Amino acid sequence: MFKTIDIDRHKLTIMGVQFSDLKTLESTANAIGSNMFEGYEPTPKGIEIIRDYIIGKITLTELIKLAEEKAYV
Repeated sequence: MFKTIDIDRHKLTIMGVQFSDLKTLESTANAIGSNMFEGYEPTPKGIEIIRDYIIGKITLTELIKLAEEKAYV
């Protein structure tokens, strides 16, 4: 069953996580949606991590390390 998440394009938030612009919000929402089909259950912390990867705040290596540590929970 597909679970919906709260996306507010006017406030630029996904599950309460703030974004600086609509393009980054939509890129993050698309990444989350694709992963949800594979069983990923998003959390605010997980959304922050994906956002930070998309904006270049963390590297792919750091993203993988955070995923392995289950830091998104």
